[in-house]
Amino acid sequence: MTSDQTATARPAISPFGRLALEAGPLLAFFIANNRFGIMTGTAVFMATTVVSLVLSYRLERRVPLMPVVGCFFVMVFGGLTLALDDDSFIKLKPTVVNCLFAAILFAGLAIKRPLLKLLMGTVLVLRDEGWRQLTWRWAFFFLVLAALNEIVWRNFSTDTWVNFKVFGILPLSLVFGALQVPLILRTQIHDGQTKSPDGDTQPDVDGSGATAARPQRPGD
Repeated sequence: MTSDQTATARPAISPFGRLALEAGPLLAFFIANNRFGIMTGTAVFMATTVVSLVLSYRLERRVPLMPVVGCFFVMVFGGLTLALDDDSFIKLKPTVVNCLFAAILFAGLAIKRPLLKLLMGTVLVLRDEGWRQLTWRWAFFFLVLAALNEIVWRNFSTDTWVNFKVFGILPLSLVFGALQVPLILRTQIHDGQTKSPDGDTQPDVDGSGATAARPQRPGD
């Protein structure tokens, strides 16, 4: 690594730090809505989302994709809410965003490209089957979140919806992510293994990347 790279490199944000960056704008939204109403809450949510994105960049020296996408939609739907004085736009945002994520993942599966790998491939190293299963699960989960959001905002009060958005969606996502750990562990490619053409893994005995034996096939 060069001296310039050393100077600009930043350690990855810890899981707790990442959670704080994601939850901070939601908590600010919750507090502002309780004290001043949904319009002020929306404005605070927009401002703190931008602050969270800037802090994330300053800490890691890179632009994280998912927070950028989230910030874009907060600005669009929050801006419509304030400009038109209609809180249905900010309430509709989780539905639109989750349906969009689900559609993108389903489209990737249709063309046999699990797009979740593009987002998490630097964090996880899984066999192709693992990426496919994980992508299917998250795609359906996004649809579930969209449906839940529609049920809550169309049938309950604004305060109930804000509580669901702050204390429902994020915890549900964390629990669902934790439930995927067994699949990840089962399909993870560990150091010292290489992937064969048919997706199986074989031990790399000499460190050169060559497999020790041909892939096992039915009838062998």
